[in-house]
Amino acid sequence: MKITDIKFAMLRVPLKTPFKTALRTVESIEDIVIMVHTDTGHVGYGEAPATAVITGDTHGSIIEAIDRIMKPKLVGQDVSDLNHLIGIIQNGIIRNYSAKAAVEMAVYDLWGQLYDAPLYKMLGGGVPTISTDITISVDYIDKMVADSLEAIDRGFETLKIKVGKDIGVDIERVKAIYAAVEGKALLRLDANQGWTPKEAVYALHKLEGAGVRLELVEQPVKARDIDGMKYITERVHTPVMADESSFGPREVIELIKMRAADIINIKLMKTGGISNAIKIADICSVYDMQCMIGCMLESSISVSAAVHLAVAKSNVITKIDLDGPSLCAFDPVEGSVRFNDAEISINDSPGLGIKSVAGLEEIKPR
Repeated sequence: MKITDIKFAMLRVPLKTPFKTALRTVESIEDIVIMVHTDTGHVGYGEAPATAVITGDTHGSIIEAIDRIMKPKLVGQDVSDLNHLIGIIQNGIIRNYSAKAAVEMAVYDLWGQLYDAPLYKMLGGGVPTISTDITISVDYIDKMVADSLEAIDRGFETLKIKVGKDIGVDIERVKAIYAAVEGKALLRLDANQGWTPKEAVYALHKLEGAGVRLELVEQPVKARDIDGMKYITERVHTPVMADESSFGPREVIELIKMRAADIINIKLMKTGGISNAIKIADICSVYDMQCMIGCMLESSISVSAAVHLAVAKSNVITKIDLDGPSLCAFDPVEGSVRFNDAEISINDSPGLGIKSVAGLEEIKPR
């Protein structure tokens, strides 16, 4: 099975409600989809969102990096030589993480198809059913409480609460939600780099003192402020999770050595794909550190790749934040991964199991 071409398309899917964080407000998914074609007729799918504020990737940069740098070196290569393909993807250009992730997942998809096995089995196997949390966007307190209760009614048992806009209001938001859902759901906080170290310690002490029990707090301070992460981790009982501070294996090793976080959040769009995500999971396993697997605003194309990885690495990836498809107004993908609100399951179709994607708008690179 040899690669013959890489084609591009735009996927647009409206969200059920606007997605609001300390960094941005988004109303729809607008992601680049790639299709890696082969001489056997098999097609591998990949996807990349343009999350410039986090990864630096834009739609234009994703297309250019793949079309100008990766594609010429990948065409003609054999899918069975997976490590060689990963080397081409990772070493031909620095950064451009989301572009690399899209190509890697398409190549891994084809690798599974080549050997007629679902990707999770190729990566080590596991029980092909997991449960995800769902994100509650920053909003008025009453709206966030109502959204939390509605999510519980849909079967979600873990809620990720977005904060980081205003420290005083954030504390009241969390108290109100906790009072409404206590005993019904676990709470995770995500500040999206919105607090200072002292604000984070203040807020968490206030919440802990009020009896609010949180599963974790995610990325409370700026991504590069590792000293700030360490400052918080040493002063609060709530476990601290690194997200934007941990893109690749090197950052994870630094965080572990500094004891600056308790949990690592793996996202394929930060790691540059599945290969580095596997390395991070293995590093954390050595140090007995738990991982979460998360996603950006992505459809079930790329989230399916994350699901396969989560199943295969369930010994260390113990927390799941793959709610992208649940936030969408509809799922345009016909595939083997089933997103049924909180429950996600995989059948045994080869690779990622993607059969078709509705509504793709073809893109012809310049």
